[in-house]
Amino acid sequence: MEPIIINQANGLGSLWAIGWIFTIGYLQLSFWRGVLAIIIWPYYLGTKFHKGHSN
Repeated sequence: MEPIIINQANGLGSLWAIGWIFTIGYLQLSFWRGVLAIIIWPYYLGTKFHKGHSN
């Protein structure tokens, strides 16, 4: 009988999910932009906080 090995994940996945949810709420993204933000949420924050951005 082989021993059972349990791997524990680190908190990076949780941190990513928190960042994604924060981005959707803070920037008030529409549904489809929120879906797109699953992949590129740092881009949305970067465009929001860019010095030349007028919003």
